[in-house]
Amino acid sequence: MSRLDSFIRRLEAQRDCLAQAVRLIADVPGPVLELGLGNGRTYDHLRTLLPDRDIFVFDRQIAAHPNCVPDDAHMILGDIRDTLPRALDRIGASAALAHCDIGTGDEAVNATLAAFMAEHLPPLMARGGIVVSDQELAMRDSAPLPPPFGVKVGRYFIRRIE
Repeated sequence: MSRLDSFIRRLEAQRDCLAQAVRLIADVPGPVLELGLGNGRTYDHLRTLLPDRDIFVFDRQIAAHPNCVPDDAHMILGDIRDTLPRALDRIGASAALAHCDIGTGDEAVNATLAAFMAEHLPPLMARGGIVVSDQELAMRDSAPLPPPFGVKVGRYFIRRIE
């Protein structure tokens, strides 16, 4: 498979998993966390899917299209290892959904980031909340969910907080 085809499949999986997550959190109150703004495409998609939810975005720096950048109250800048552990006061409530697009292409770095996320995300999440991630996160007090139809197992990951 070409890298272009792989990229397209990853984006389709991301879109389909987020659509499933939105359905799953319909009755779960709380804001949304977007971990990794990147170009802003997923943030833009989430604000379209969830126009009535606050979406807090974490990234080291802003490199997104200007139309895809949250306001200052919802943009949390800095190293995720510093900002995520202190985020509950900033976001004000347990999150219904967290989307983690943290893959770097370096397996060792990915493993370190995934372990960090697995430790620090659960305290920010509401019971019944959903975590969608490009990396497998072995989080306590959560259960893996199958991906939506058409998404290959292991392409993208979904977990429900118990």
